Amino acid sequence: MPEALGLMPAVVFLLVTINEQLLLKFTSEKLVEYNAALLSICMMVMLGFMDDVMDLAWRYKFIVPTIATFPLLVAYGGDTSIVVPRMLRQYMGPMVNVGFFYYIYMGNLAVFCTNSINIYAGMNGLEVGQSIVIGSFILIHNIIELKLHINDDIYNQHLLSLTLMIPFLFTTLALLRANAFPSRVFVGDTFCYFAGMTFAVVGILGHFPKTMLLFFIPQIINFVLSFPQLLGVVHCPRHRLPKFNHGTYQLECVHHNYTNINAFLRIVGPTNEQQACNVLLVW
Repeated sequence: MPEALGLMPAVVFLLVTINEQLLLKFTSEKLVEYNAALLSICMMVMLGFMDDVMDLAWRYKFIVPTIATFPLLVAYGGDTSIVVPRMLRQYMGPMVNVGFFYYIYMGNLAVFCTNSINIYAGMNGLEVGQSIVIGSFILIHNIIELKLHINDDIYNQHLLSLTLMIPFLFTTLALLRANAFPSRVFVGDTFCYFAGMTFAVVGILGHFPKTMLLFFIPQIINFVLSFPQLLGVVHCPRHRLPKFNHGTYQLECVHHNYTNINAFLRIVGPTNEQQACNVLLVW
């Protein structure tokens, strides 16, 4: 079965977004941010394809995403303040400028987005399906913000975010046709890194990197469940997949693999792969 087919939507996405610059009238500042974003995505697509071909060690999967965010962080011209919780505003004010620490947060956001999709995988259509769900909520969020801020600079920030998210969703929907159960292609780590970096870039350029985490709640839960294995406390195989029973044609829980998929199978019992994927995507 063809593998690493995430490369194809990534290439089409890059071709579309590069040519969008001929149609959209960006200011020089926005053009710098836009091209820095495309460079970061290109670097992550390259890492994903290298991983599919050479099976890179986990340490590189944390280092390279951090380096890939440098072009975007250098070009970032937004605010570095965070909103203070209501109970603390009388002491700290409504906003606090955290300066350089905000850049550290954005860099870590890119690392989290890319790897969280990569470790929440292993079923036909799950990687692509969760990316469509996240991308759809980002699209809705941008549209709502456009209506609320039609006459200020926030409008341009979310418009820039939309110019990346719309082609991403359409290329991903095309990939889902081939990757949905029963899958005819495997998307590989190429798509996981491509999707994760695109989400991080969109959140940073749209100036909503904190809100972005709300769209990653299932991935955050999966990441927390994975802590014992990711930290080496419990043995961590390269692929923490559930067991496929050839007799019943169902997926069964592997109790020493700590993921959302295995937690779901532990609760509901053996399940058909398509049903399990649909329930996890809706959840």
